[in-house]
Order: sequence, then C-alpha cells, then structure tokens
Amino acid sequence: MKLLITGGAGFMGSNFIKHIFKNHPNWQVVNLDKLTYAGNLDNLKEVGDSPNYFFVRGDIANKEDVKAAIGQGVDKIINFAAETHVDRSILEPDAFIKTDIFGTYTLLEAARENNVAQYIQISTDEVFGSIKNGSFSESSPFAPNSPYSASKAGADHLCRAYFKTYNLPVIVTHSCNFYGPSQYPEKLIPLFITNLLENKKVPVYGEGNQMREWIFTEDYCRAIDLIIERGQVGEIYNIGTGYEKQNIEITKFILAELGFDESMIEYVKDRPAHDFRYSINCEKLRGLGWKSEIPWDEGLRRTIKWYQENEWWWKKLKSGEYLDYYKKQYQSR
Repeated sequence: MKLLITGGAGFMGSNFIKHIFKNHPNWQVVNLDKLTYAGNLDNLKEVGDSPNYFFVRGDIANKEDVKAAIGQGVDKIINFAAETHVDRSILEPDAFIKTDIFGTYTLLEAARENNVAQYIQISTDEVFGSIKNGSFSESSPFAPNSPYSASKAGADHLCRAYFKTYNLPVIVTHSCNFYGPSQYPEKLIPLFITNLLENKKVPVYGEGNQMREWIFTEDYCRAIDLIIERGQVGEIYNIGTGYEKQNIEITKFILAELGFDESMIEYVKDRPAHDFRYSINCEKLRGLGWKSEIPWDEGLRRTIKWYQENEWWWKKLKSGEYLDYYKKQYQSR
C-alpha cells in the first residue's frame, strides 16, 4: 500500500509516519509538506533514509504541488495538513481559510481525478463548539466559534459533499486534543513544559477552568491505522479517550513534575470566544475494535521527559517567530 500523508513533517503527521514504518514496514509513504513554522524534518530523522519514504515539499492549496505528490501513484490520502492553532487563527484567519478549506478542496479534486481508493480527513472536535454537559456524537450539529474551527468545519462539509455528489471514498475523523513528543511549543502542554524548563512563567487564560479531552500520540496513531483498515466509506469517526482535564489541572501537574510551585503561573486575559468544554462520544470507533491504552498520567510524564531530553529540538523553534505571538499573550487552545 502507498499512502499520501499531507502535513507529515508536523506533530501528528510525523508521529503517524513513524507509526506506519514501525507497524507496516512494507507500506510506502509520500509526505507532502509545505514546511511552515510547525513543519520540521527533524521529526522524521528515523525514516528519512528509508526506500519506502518519499518527501515532496509543497502546499496542499497548490494544484501542481498536489499533482507532483499524487503522481507518485498513491492508493490512499490522509490529510493531516492544516493550520491548527486557534490563537493564530484569531490573528491571521486568511491562512486558515486558504489551507484548511481551499487546500482540502484541492486534495479532494486530486483524489477524484486519480481514483484514489480512500481519503481520510483529519479534523477536530472543535467543529462542534462548546458543550456544557454530555458529549458530542458524530451527528451533532456544527457550531464553530473560532476562525480555526470554522475553517475545519468548512473542510468537513466539503468532504461530505464530495462523498454525496461524486461518490468519493471519504472518511472524516474528529479527534480530541493531541499531546505527546515533538508538538510545536505553542500549544498548552509543550508551551508550559518548555517555559518551565527555561524558568519562565506559564500563561493561563482566565482562571484555567476550560475543560479539554486528551489523547496521547500513540493511541491516536492506532486509531487512524484502524480506520484505514476497517473504516467505512462515508462515515465519520470521533476519536476520544474520556480523559477530560481542566487547563489549570494540567498546569499544576506539569508544575509538580518539574518541581515548581504555583508562583510560576501567570493568569492572563482570556481570549475571545474561548470554548469552555469539549467532549466527544467515540463508541463508533470502539465498535471497530479500538480503545485507549495510554493512561493520562503516563502519557504526560512521557511527554515531559521527551522535552527534557530534547532541548536542542524545541529551543531552536522557540528562538524564532513563535516569540512574537507569545509576547502578545496568545497561547494554546
């Protein structure tokens, strides 16, 4: 099997490529990545020399770049490529519309023209908006509250339209928050870990009571792998774990693990339209045979250890343009 994985130099794309080579050594992977600030080929050092790995630098919103990648003769497309950071979407929504919506359209057109056997859209629970009680199902209505989540919702609607109109073999996934090694230090967990490793305070929005559901990279990769193998065309699959944590709870856990007290917390003004709680029901995915295997505490401790041992990786990133956003007190979703 030959997969086209877009955004494969980013956090989850690179983790998934490494998962593929570990668990399916005979599969081939074409990685199409624009290499924006969050795309880092250091994430793929382990597989870069494999004869089954092919890298194409390009933009999913550029038809010729997509043509060059899909021309490698791929069987399936997994679209990880996206602008994903909510705070950046508030500052620069145009990049999100171009990549997340027009980029998805470009990929869908290419999949249709080349008779791709399966197209999997990597999306987010944020398309549903905030929920006070209970959990969102795959059929819950969309109510996005940020330019980021609106752009992902638009892309998901395009995927549905291409399945209904053109019978394109599309599957859409909605995941809770990812965490784990090599996540760009703008999101809550890597930002707070790396700030503390630099003896800097951590910025907490409001009182930190926002609730998120979390999944460790390994569990997430197994979920997508299973969907590739067993997922039904035209279906939507939620990917969740039930590990719901308040931002302040995560903050205090990281502080304790790294030997700091709460004086290192800097409470900052909340961001506009900040969703209070996300929660999704993933019984449909469990029906395919998947379940979470990495306990929350174990996953977070492993993540902290990775950043402690890979200072070279994140210090290089934090010295660049990221700091311009951090100074504006924009942090993670």
